[in-house]
Amino acid sequence: MKSYILLILATFSFFEVRAQETLDYTTEIIPVLDKHCYSCHNTGNPKGGVNLKRYEEEGRIVKDGQFWLKVVDQIQSKEMPPSNKPSLNEEDYHVLLDGINGILIKSLEKRTPGKVIIRRLSHTEYHYTVLDLTGVNFDAVNRFPADGSGGGGFDNQGGSLFFTPLKMERYYDASEEIVSRIFEDPEKWQELVPEDYHQNLWERFINWLMPKFSDNFKPLNPPEKAAEEVLFPFASKAYRRLLKTEEKEKFIDLFSTVYHSRPEDPDPQKFNRSIAEVFKAVLISPSFLYKMEEEPLGPDPIALGDFELATRLSFFLWSSMPDDELFNLAMEGKLQAPGEIENQVKRMLDDPKSERFSESFVSQWLGINKLKDANAPLADLVRFPEFTPSIREAMFKETTSFFHYVMTESKNFLDLINSDYSFLNEELATYYGIDGVEGNDFKKVMLTNNSRGGFLGLGSVQAVTSLPTRTSPVLRGKWVLEEILGTSPPPPPPDVAELSEDESLHEELGLKALLERHRDDPACQSCHEKMDPLGLGLENFGADGKWRDSYGSTPIDPTGVLISGETFAGPAELKNLLMKEKDKFARNLSKKSLSFAIGRGTTFTDETAIRELSASLLENEFNPDKFITALVQSYPFRMKIKDFQKKVNEID
Repeated sequence: MKSYILLILATFSFFEVRAQETLDYTTEIIPVLDKHCYSCHNTGNPKGGVNLKRYEEEGRIVKDGQFWLKVVDQIQSKEMPPSNKPSLNEEDYHVLLDGINGILIKSLEKRTPGKVIIRRLSHTEYHYTVLDLTGVNFDAVNRFPADGSGGGGFDNQGGSLFFTPLKMERYYDASEEIVSRIFEDPEKWQELVPEDYHQNLWERFINWLMPKFSDNFKPLNPPEKAAEEVLFPFASKAYRRLLKTEEKEKFIDLFSTVYHSRPEDPDPQKFNRSIAEVFKAVLISPSFLYKMEEEPLGPDPIALGDFELATRLSFFLWSSMPDDELFNLAMEGKLQAPGEIENQVKRMLDDPKSERFSESFVSQWLGINKLKDANAPLADLVRFPEFTPSIREAMFKETTSFFHYVMTESKNFLDLINSDYSFLNEELATYYGIDGVEGNDFKKVMLTNNSRGGFLGLGSVQAVTSLPTRTSPVLRGKWVLEEILGTSPPPPPPDVAELSEDESLHEELGLKALLERHRDDPACQSCHEKMDPLGLGLENFGADGKWRDSYGSTPIDPTGVLISGETFAGPAELKNLLMKEKDKFARNLSKKSLSFAIGRGTTFTDETAIRELSASLLENEFNPDKFITALVQSYPFRMKIKDFQKKVNEID
């Protein structure tokens, strides 16, 4: 235990390396918070949206451990209390710093993988699972009622995958349609039912005759036996595990009931129709629609079973069920053998199905799914007539192709911040004003202007961080802080004044001057000093993603000064400064990836894993293969805990 605590102390560099006595939260820490903090951060006056008085017990600090890390940082840097308030004396400073640190360190001594509840397949996962299971390309995203985004901002999060009567109706309708499409396609049907079933004349005669003389006669070539050969492999793949005895019996009972209710139909038609009815039952079963894991018997974390691990791997990297190789390794108990996970990660990333991960993960991370929503408030077509649906689709494809190349070919996630290439087709290249690109296919294009490289140079990002009629440096700056650096500014005051929409003012003064006038308000200044320079550095990109040099007759001024005091001019120099923030980017990428992989928002109890993943990125020069291997071997990914036990981070 001592060595573990020392490891935690070393890992959390913001903790002071000094002996810490355990302080009582109620009798020692709360009085200091009351003395210095509650006057501004209380229930009636939560300055900056922060109410410290609600943390009445130690467990609540652990629940919001990530927030309290920020509190510790503010205390340690002497940013809090603010300069217009009495400063902490030496004793109070150490009571808060050491006391809160001690609570956080203690909470991490016993690791927990966090609760991962059973989760319904997201619409994307349903689509790809049906495709891989049956060969039917069913558009679940547009056919089913929309799901929301969960705690991590992804559609595979348990907290957003609700089940409603309408969804149940749609699943029934979908099973009917999917099985009908299989049945009507001889090639697809033969993939699932390779042999035509029928009894020959002799078998039919014996099966008719012998029951008259013997109650124990076993029929020759019974349809139930042939059905087992088809149904059990199909259902086992659909359920992502081996079938239980009672499940097999129910499938055969259903098959037999349907089969013997159609005496007028000949085989193989009768056999095939009966098989189809069981297929429908499989597709509406909770074992298909939900990702389930066996509940541990005891309260302590245990390792995932092989089938559970295979399912987490496949839905993480392929948005679908395990393929035959993963399934067979799980069935043989070899998936967790030394070196096998590394082999499977490499194989799965090399497979074209990994493009599904690239599209799903990066589109939700960056928030560019709006490009596929015809009703999303993006660049107005009257003002920006060339921002057509075709261009929106091309911008989306550019982003996903770029991310997939970085992950599988360039092998350096830092290219996401700054690169000298992108992926374009002729239409999008012409739109951007880039010459020499021909054809409809997206291909790697080397950029002569470094402004376009990386996430910040993507038209998709520029469009979704703008307003319909103009750019928004505030939105863009906030986006850079949150999606690249992983830091969030506090919410604006409720009475904050809106920026003027007077076009003549924009053309006369420029957006930079308008923002400077806006942030003269002291209530706005501290946040805008962090956000505005980042957004203004991207002002050469219009709301439609095109490059521009002026607002009408007023030249754009893309220069800025970061809160650190560093200066830049334009997106190329801004990206060079962001490249210095490797620690923040590594942490943010780790949090986003872990949340997507385990299907829930990250909590403070994941802090050790997040820091280990961040260290993997930094130590391995942001290599995707090594990072993803480290992720699927991380404690939260490989372990599970009893769902119905109250955890340390689940205080009411």
